Amino acid sequence: MDERKRVLSLIQPSGVPTIGNYLGAFKNWRAMQENYDCLFGAADLHAITVRTEPKTLRENTRSIFALLLAVGIDPEKSVVFVQSRVPEHAQLAWLLNCCTQFGEAARMTQFKDKSATHADNINVGLFAYPTLMAADILLYQADYVPVGQDQKQHLELTRTIAERFNFSYGETFTVPEPFIGKSGARIMSLQEPSKKMSKSDLNTKAFISMLDEPSVITKKIKSAVTDSEAKVRFAPGKDGVNNLMDIYSCCTGKDYEAIEREFDGHGYGDFKNAVAEALVSELGPVQGEYKRLISDKAYIDSRAAEGSRTAELFARRTLAKAMRKMGFYDPDGR
Repeated sequence: MDERKRVLSLIQPSGVPTIGNYLGAFKNWRAMQENYDCLFGAADLHAITVRTEPKTLRENTRSIFALLLAVGIDPEKSVVFVQSRVPEHAQLAWLLNCCTQFGEAARMTQFKDKSATHADNINVGLFAYPTLMAADILLYQADYVPVGQDQKQHLELTRTIAERFNFSYGETFTVPEPFIGKSGARIMSLQEPSKKMSKSDLNTKAFISMLDEPSVITKKIKSAVTDSEAKVRFAPGKDGVNNLMDIYSCCTGKDYEAIEREFDGHGYGDFKNAVAEALVSELGPVQGEYKRLISDKAYIDSRAAEGSRTAELFARRTLAKAMRKMGFYDPDGR
């Protein structure tokens, strides 16, 4: 690795990501490879905080790995790996559990939200999720972490844990900063545009998956909530239209003023058709590449194994340093 800053980001293999993941994250990840040392991975250890069928977890992990490659994450430029294949994640998470106050973990908003959603399975892993996330980040001495609004609290806790560890045991971890991308929007629900688009939404019209067929994408865009004004403009109170403009902007590179000029005098029907066409065009190459990759099991498996081995080389050094600083006995004298 050279002197470039290091970036790490993982995604849970809990189903097909939405266009929110793609437009808000994956496109930025692809671009970041040119200027940063990047590590990207499938966070399968995080996925088991909710009950998951073994076969489904295995298939989803392979699928998300293939999708990362399909969007343009180049395993020759970035380290692309599977979290569970690097055991140091779980090992460092235990050390960090012991450096995290109960009250700090209890305050995490996502724990409260998921506890309400999965009231029959409020497990210790769900509670300790943020310290595993901290281990993910700190293992690789990441300088930057691309985070959405829902993960900012977790990154702040990671910074707190790193600073506490460094103060107690000496400089060990890089204290990470949030990465704010230059492009990419927070894509909202097509049916309730005041809330973030989510693949777990019970209303399937509310989200578009990255692997949805063109006809499905078009139908969902056409049924998206707008308003009675019938004028394409970005403004407060026009959440549905604003959301479609964000999608169109991410796909075409046009800013809000250009979009408003393009559809001046046109109704929402024409606008929605254009948004659907732009999104289908944007996702087409990704979907084609995904279909090619996912059919080549040997290639995906070999790339996942190779990337995970490379990731472990970094992780092993950091874990050994942290354990040495904490005073763990090493009879091999390493």
